[in-house]
Amino acid sequence: MRATSIGAVLTGALVLSASAVTAPAAYAAETGVVIKKVSVNGGKPIVLGTSQTESFTISVTASDDSGISSKLAFFQIKREVGDNYWSYHGTPTCTASSATTSTCKLAFKLDSGWGVPRNTLAGPWKVVVQLQSKDGDLYNNGGDITHPVLRRGKLSVDAGPEPVTKGKSLKVTGKLTRANWDKRTYAGYTNQPVKLQFRKAGTSTYTTIKTVKTNSTGNLSTTVTASADGYWRWSFAGTSTTSTVNATGDYVDVRGQPGTGRSARAGRTGRCRVASR
Repeated sequence: MRATSIGAVLTGALVLSASAVTAPAAYAAETGVVIKKVSVNGGKPIVLGTSQTESFTISVTASDDSGISSKLAFFQIKREVGDNYWSYHGTPTCTASSATTSTCKLAFKLDSGWGVPRNTLAGPWKVVVQLQSKDGDLYNNGGDITHPVLRRGKLSVDAGPEPVTKGKSLKVTGKLTRANWDKRTYAGYTNQPVKLQFRKAGTSTYTTIKTVKTNSTGNLSTTVTASADGYWRWSFAGTSTTSTVNATGDYVDVRGQPGTGRSARAGRTGRCRVASR
């Protein structure tokens, strides 16, 4: 049985970025309608967790000598894998910027009845754009534009002991999880390469120290040598089905070795930092 969602709810336009995908010019030549810009979620992947509070926007700027009509306007983003099918779709609101050009927008908010799709549907989704000119020319791209819809990843980090003596071992642990759309929960993401990164206190850039793979439950663990005060974090580059994510840096106070003359500072209580959405 197919699983499908028809719960696309128009909720108003969201902020858009300059990132865009241009539709093939062939359609403009055939219909007279020229698609100038297609922007899905501001050019960023659509990342869905397990809640029904997610939202994104499709925005299309189009022109025609006669202008763009609101009749038959239709936007859709969909994916089908085997027997699983999911679709978010609806009628956009078109606003004219001139006699020939309009920008049409449709904002989607996941509803409580349908929410997120199935795990197997993570990946590239087809984006369908249909618009009509005022003189009757109909444009439909046939879904030949694709856009990634990904499962949300989360990362935690904990570095200790805190404080630690310079030159001593520092253990850094954490866990990589991702949204399980089928069960609407988060579960460990196994056998994935995750970068351990360090940012020295007083600087703004993280440097990769090593790469560690998650174990059978998504956990991470490694040991490094403490050399300077700073922040430790895990960084996951993402996959074709799962979003990129960085853990919030965990600060570690590194004290001078005995006899170096450096005054000790108050240590920080150990804590686990988890990346925010």
